[in-house]
Amino acid sequence: MFLNSPARPARPATTLVIVASLWLAVLGNLALWKNLLVLPDLTGWHGVGFGVAFALIIACVVTTLLSLFAWRFTLKPVITLLLLLAAFATHYMLMYGVVVDTPMLVNVLQTDTREARDQLSWQLLGTVMGLAILPIIWLWRQPMTTQPFTQQLLRNGGLFAGALILAFGTTQLVFQDFSSLMRNYTEMRYQINPLNSIYAVLDMTVIPAERPRGPMQSLGLDARIASRAGHTPQRPPLLVFVLGETARSQSFSLNGYTRDTNPQLAKENVTSFTHVSSCGTSTAESLPCMFSHLGRTDFAKRSNEFENMLDVLQRAGYAVLWMDNQSGCKGQCARVPYVNTSDLKLPDHCAGDECRDTVMLARIEAELAKLPAERRTRGTVVVMHQMGSHGPAYFKRTPAEFKTFTPECTDTSLSQCDRAQVVNAYDNTIVYTDHFVSRVIAWLKTQEKTSTTAMLYVSDHGESLGEKNMYLHGLPYSVAPPEQTTVPLITWLSPGFEQLSRVSTRCLQAERHKPLSHDNLFHSVLGLMAVKTAVYQREQDLFATCEGR
Repeated sequence: MFLNSPARPARPATTLVIVASLWLAVLGNLALWKNLLVLPDLTGWHGVGFGVAFALIIACVVTTLLSLFAWRFTLKPVITLLLLLAAFATHYMLMYGVVVDTPMLVNVLQTDTREARDQLSWQLLGTVMGLAILPIIWLWRQPMTTQPFTQQLLRNGGLFAGALILAFGTTQLVFQDFSSLMRNYTEMRYQINPLNSIYAVLDMTVIPAERPRGPMQSLGLDARIASRAGHTPQRPPLLVFVLGETARSQSFSLNGYTRDTNPQLAKENVTSFTHVSSCGTSTAESLPCMFSHLGRTDFAKRSNEFENMLDVLQRAGYAVLWMDNQSGCKGQCARVPYVNTSDLKLPDHCAGDECRDTVMLARIEAELAKLPAERRTRGTVVVMHQMGSHGPAYFKRTPAEFKTFTPECTDTSLSQCDRAQVVNAYDNTIVYTDHFVSRVIAWLKTQEKTSTTAMLYVSDHGESLGEKNMYLHGLPYSVAPPEQTTVPLITWLSPGFEQLSRVSTRCLQAERHKPLSHDNLFHSVLGLMAVKTAVYQREQDLFATCEGR
């Protein structure tokens, strides 16, 4: 009775469509208008005129979409959904400079409770309240007129056609500016609310004609462990693959950063490669790609899903283990032994609902003992998936003794902090990663009586820390800045492993500036572990050029 109070005049569906479309176009695109204002191409009254035309185009397109749902029982729920999508997207675009595309939506859907909690803030509540909750309350208090089906169908059809014609005509008036904007600032197309979210949803559901189909394709059926030239190893190889999280190469002092963020690794005989490109700008995008044999370009165009590097290693005869201190392996550990350490509640490593990455070292020996003994006699590969530098709550990632740089930002709305504080908080996470990776190397050294040890560290993607008002990561690869796509890659080979693999660390250090990418990982790990298979490509193996040198 409250929602249909007789004191309120009943409104036709077309009125609600037009009001909602204008609200979404104007107030739901605050981030878009903010970015348009600073473009040198659109200044003065010319820019104002283009902005008004652009808003009208957006409103017309939203109107055409809503006209399809302009029925008594569907219109209000659909408008409610679009208001919520636009409000959340506006907050993240304003606060972090991100955009909304398919990979970003995948990241959102794969976010666990702990990560979601890090995103909560008063700014988020205020934005959602102002842009969505208040208009939703108004919307649901408006009675709607009831029309016969045929009459409503004609009204909806007229609204659809009228809005489409107006959108087309307005686009023609500003076509030169509009086409130039979309061509020169391609990220803008991912900032148009709520069309960006709608497209991302459709791209994941009804558009995927070119997405992988069919059953999982086997890989490396011929994989076997090749005999090492001149060696019959008494101690099987043990490789720890540290999968970093959100670490950018530019923040590693090993790669020239002016701050000493790698004090412990600098004391080890490591090789830090300085020009390494990621497969993507988010974990959901990068992680499956970096374990694939296809490489970034072919991975994006694949028509089938394939097994990955871990499957090939296991098929060759190695023991394989995935240890996760994060939100999962994105399907890459589906067929190998897996342990999640983030919920272990070990007092020396965990506080609240989060465990430090060192918790994996506290569990590694017990977990290795569970692997088949006959496989461990051939060798072992362990993946350790870090919490690392996961944002925006960087300050939560480091214990007090590793807060080298202060003061640090303790607000998850990073743009509300002084940028220097954001950098301090992030750099502290790199200092802690340096500590953790050094601890991994130290542990490997204790295993040298029974194993021939090596370590490989690489991050999944980088991070923006306020450069050009961008924070976090996830921009489309074609427009992403190098801070989001350039990642650290560090190797450590024990003297025994150098002898076994015939790969010289001195040679690797001489080649540390050569361009590499995640495309090299699959083949480099197989080469380092002497796996012989037709899918291995020696030219992609970063260690191959240093064999015997």
